[in-house]
Amino acid sequence: MPIFSTYDGTALAYHLVGEGEPLICLPGGPMRAARYFGDLGGLARVRQLVLLDLRGTGDSAVPQDPQTYRIDRLVEDVEALRAHLGLDRVDLLGHSASGELAALYAAKYPQRLRSLTLVTPGTGTLGLPATDQDRRGAAALRAHEPWYPEARAALDEIQAGRATPEAWAGIRPFTYGRWDEAAQTHAAQSPVQRNAAAASHYYPEGGLDTEATVAALRDLRVPVLVLAGEYDGGPSPDRAAELAALFPRAEFVVQRGAAHFPWMDGPGAFVRAVAAFLDPDVRSVQAGGIRLAYRTWGAPSAPPVVLAHGRSGSSLDWAGIAEQLANRHRVYALDFRGHGLSDWPGRYSFELFRDDLHAFLEARNLSGATVIGHSMGGAAALLLAERSPALIGTLVIEDAPPLFPLDPPRPPAERPAGDLDFDWQVVPSTDAQLNAPDPAARECLGDITAPALVVGGSRSPIDQEQLAWAARQIPGGQFVSVDAGHLVHTDNPEEFLAALRAFGIG
Repeated sequence: MPIFSTYDGTALAYHLVGEGEPLICLPGGPMRAARYFGDLGGLARVRQLVLLDLRGTGDSAVPQDPQTYRIDRLVEDVEALRAHLGLDRVDLLGHSASGELAALYAAKYPQRLRSLTLVTPGTGTLGLPATDQDRRGAAALRAHEPWYPEARAALDEIQAGRATPEAWAGIRPFTYGRWDEAAQTHAAQSPVQRNAAAASHYYPEGGLDTEATVAALRDLRVPVLVLAGEYDGGPSPDRAAELAALFPRAEFVVQRGAAHFPWMDGPGAFVRAVAAFLDPDVRSVQAGGIRLAYRTWGAPSAPPVVLAHGRSGSSLDWAGIAEQLANRHRVYALDFRGHGLSDWPGRYSFELFRDDLHAFLEARNLSGATVIGHSMGGAAALLLAERSPALIGTLVIEDAPPLFPLDPPRPPAERPAGDLDFDWQVVPSTDAQLNAPDPAARECLGDITAPALVVGGSRSPIDQEQLAWAARQIPGGQFVSVDAGHLVHTDNPEEFLAALRAFGIG
């Protein structure tokens, strides 16, 4: 357990979890020991978490002056940790009350910040206090829960000015998306992990210049993620959105089914959102109510090409091809819903993937772009080109099934063991469609107006005669066979790129 000495000589402890680029994590409470973070739902698999025990909590020492527990004084401890770690600029994450601490640090030391992640952050010191109505509205969302009557009675007592330790304990179910055994254990540890005496000094009655802090945050030039829980009342998603609006480069995410501890409520969703934000090569866009992650290559002013991956893949599948195309194009490769770092909502179909592609093109103002889709992504691109012909400038379909009924039908697939980089529900959902597809998908191929190239893999299990037939149904469609399996652009990238160049894409 590393120890360092802060500005006034107080010895502070921090804990290192995981490997990779450091991410300094400030615990809430206020003044709760950092161990409640755990590994942040698995975020430690992609970043090294530097979990700071604030002074007087966990393994850190108690300071001589209790006034140093003030949130504005704790800013200097964060700066001392940065200097101790030898980092010129830091990625900083603040949870709950320490979301405000992280924001105060950003306002005072913007030049020392690389990114700011605010997880269900407090908002009061930034001029956006949570209201009783916020908390009542969030509580009402849980009215169907068996524990609701007792928890609501405790909330009413607190809001009536009759707060007791029992009442505070009574509202704990509201702070978790699922009040299961794991949540109850996590909540039960709070009293022993939190320094209540220190917390009484955290928010000073005076001395905080909210107006100056907000002005500094409005001028903050680093990327900011504000992540709210759907069921949280402090902050509610609306209040968190107001906070995000203060920052010029903010991304705002509401985690469905989560409350105040989103890494407990949905670790996968939490890690995907934060990991996508922290990865400098990944961006995200809200498209049709779904957060879609994507990667880019090439000059922003170059003609756009959009790459759509196949089932169980991700934008990373296109890296080699994207680097080649980037010589003359601005290349975008998205993660469809249920894949990679995008949202995994649990509902999937070729039509929903079509809608993802449509929403992405509109959100990025890419009407008229060249779209290259592999397999599932190719099927989505075909459906989109049929429905919105003017949206796609040029179309390339790589070994995508033309949605004839499979004969024989695919039997139910068994999920492989272990963690997957995609939502397994994608497989049974799309297999059902492949067994009995909507015939309109084939019947409307003649509605496609974009120049279209269908690329098949000569060694692919996909019926190549069906691909050639599909190309003939598209006005101006062409078919070319490449010596490859189903993963044409991976198996034989040189010939795949040559086919694109012959078609005018290169």
